[in-house]
Amino acid sequence: MQQTLMLYFSTVAIWGSTWLVITFQLGNVDPIISVIYRMALASILLFIYCRLRGIKLRASQQDHFFFIIQGVLSFGINFWLIYLSEMFLPSGIIAVVFSLIVFLNLINGRIFLNRPIEKNTLIGGIVGLSGIYLLFYPELTNVSAGSQAIKGFTLAFIAVCSASLGNMAATRSGLQGLSVWQINAWSTLYGSLALTVIALFSQATFTFDTRFEYVSSLIYLSVFGTILAFGAYLKLMVIIGPEKASYGALMIPFIAIILSTIFEDYQWSWFAVIGFSLAIFGNYLVMRRSS
Repeated sequence: MQQTLMLYFSTVAIWGSTWLVITFQLGNVDPIISVIYRMALASILLFIYCRLRGIKLRASQQDHFFFIIQGVLSFGINFWLIYLSEMFLPSGIIAVVFSLIVFLNLINGRIFLNRPIEKNTLIGGIVGLSGIYLLFYPELTNVSAGSQAIKGFTLAFIAVCSASLGNMAATRSGLQGLSVWQINAWSTLYGSLALTVIALFSQATFTFDTRFEYVSSLIYLSVFGTILAFGAYLKLMVIIGPEKASYGALMIPFIAIILSTIFEDYQWSWFAVIGFSLAIFGNYLVMRRSS
């Protein structure tokens, strides 16, 4: 129980902070190039860590097949489309769309991993999603129905579908007893390679921003947002299942709002307070049985 809670809150806290950090990656460098840099750096550091710790890197062809699926879907397409969608929609709206991963993991977990759909998890997910909706209610009501908004919604939805399928591949690898570090070392490598191929075909320009804000945010996103957070998340999916682990997607926006309250003087509304309370209650429903 203690390990589960530590992994869960570590994942939520780190990914909640990346909302603020990702904003420093947008602007001067093409989003797909920034994701390539992030995943390539994470992969290099993971391979070095595995070598230093004596963690086995050799894997079967079948294992590599699932590494490729996880890498392309979770570390590649998912992040690229999320970065792109934030060019058309506010990040809060993206959070609402991405929170659907709770239900997608429930369905995909049943289909691909034969995991049962527990009533507490389903109800908790609905309660938590209601909280997310209330938190970002003002932004949702102000979104226009124009082509840009529709494009942003479409990109975000494809991203969350991609992430969920990648979660299934990652969980399968973890259940085979493979090291989390080994799995993510190969998967981040395959993800960066897949995006590099896409970037070359789309003729994206490989530029680099030498400003401190860009470099420091890149390092933070690679080390904390990718290596540590995804390591904890993968371990969590193996222990309690992808459907419960993914509930963190409903809590991450609230961590981001708390940080915004501290650093950006965010003003809480009654909608936000009620939404936060619903998310906490939904979290209790989802985690109660596994605890």
